[in-house]
Amino acid sequence: MRLRVLGCSGGIGGNLRTTSFLLDRDVLIDAGTGVSELSLSELTEIDHVFVTHSHLDHIACIPFMVDSVGLMRDRPLTVYASEETLDILKQHIFNWKIWPDFTEIPNAQHPYLRYQPMELGETVVLNGRKITAIPANHVVPAVGYQLDSGKASLVFSGDTTTCDALWEVVNKIKNLRYLVIETAFSNSEKDLAVISKHLCPSMLAVELAKFKLEAEVFITHLKPGELELTMRQVEDCVRGLRPKMLLNNQEFEF
Repeated sequence: MRLRVLGCSGGIGGNLRTTSFLLDRDVLIDAGTGVSELSLSELTEIDHVFVTHSHLDHIACIPFMVDSVGLMRDRPLTVYASEETLDILKQHIFNWKIWPDFTEIPNAQHPYLRYQPMELGETVVLNGRKITAIPANHVVPAVGYQLDSGKASLVFSGDTTTCDALWEVVNKIKNLRYLVIETAFSNSEKDLAVISKHLCPSMLAVELAKFKLEAEVFITHLKPGELELTMRQVEDCVRGLRPKMLLNNQEFEF
């Protein structure tokens, strides 16, 4: 499996793009503004989108992608998410008011878009690749994902705050190689992190103390303007694991 980081920022500006990862050539994990980096031909190859939650920075490009390449494809784009997240997309995005309902275009029998509900703990197998929804704790229904090639796994936390259930699952993954976890705010904005159910470096340190495995740790979703500050605080707060900042166009093979 090869995972390419299309976007990993908590905002936009300059070369910053919001959360999206391309798995091999046909799967997206979230679909934030990073998807706009793909060419039209690359977009036509994407068959599956796994959504962590419904916030705009994680789903912004789904409507544009479907609209741009739906006519060029011979099968619908499948969006996987929890029932709650899919309901939000149906009610608030693909509702004919914000954007057309592409589950009915060109017709309901042959749509450009289809929804596939996923339950927490459920695994979808795509050509031997296993993608499992794992716990997260956010202000809207949310999950993270374990991506398992068979040889090794990568875990993406999605947006989350403190979450004991996440570590109960993660600590059982024997082939874990990479952990990608959010830290949206600096320590000076801890109150905002708490109310918005994100992490700051001091909170991240408490969470990573629950992590019992050895893996490379990468920090994602940092807010623009505070990248260096937040990473310095991560280095000060987190001992032993040496987390690194996730970067655009970074690739992982596992």
